[in-house]
Amino acid sequence: MRRIKLGISTAMGAAALAAGALALAPTATAVTPTTATLTADCGTFGSGLATLTATQSGTSATITLSSSAITSPIDVAAGSVSSTLTLSKNGSGTTTFTGKSSPALPAGAPVSTGPLKGTVAAGDVLEAKSLKLVIFGLITVNCTATSAQSPGPFTF
Repeated sequence: MRRIKLGISTAMGAAALAAGALALAPTATAVTPTTATLTADCGTFGSGLATLTATQSGTSATITLSSSAITSPIDVAAGSVSSTLTLSKNGSGTTTFTGKSSPALPAGAPVSTGPLKGTVAAGDVLEAKSLKLVIFGLITVNCTATSAQSPGPFTF
């Protein structure tokens, strides 16, 4: 009987240690900052402050962009805009986030696009450089960042 009690106690102690180790294990890293701003120039469609919001789940990441300074040239139905956000990657290359998830926008409304989807690796440092919007496959709006992201690039 004593051996059974000792075995149960040992098993319970091991389980408690394992649970404690899991509780103290570092959590998965997430993108920082989650929100950044920059100024952008979109030619005749406007220029000014834009806000980017990033999320991460493993190697998948999304970025949503919105700006009250940049406006829709015409009424646009939801899902009618193909967006490509180009970001510098680790200071030497580039990567793109793409999507066709845009809300409905009346003419003159602030631009919002995303979530734009991309792939990241641990330690990637990404900073927005340009955005290309193709509306109905007919109208192309090219935007270029005119400032660095603040408070800084996204680190995944």
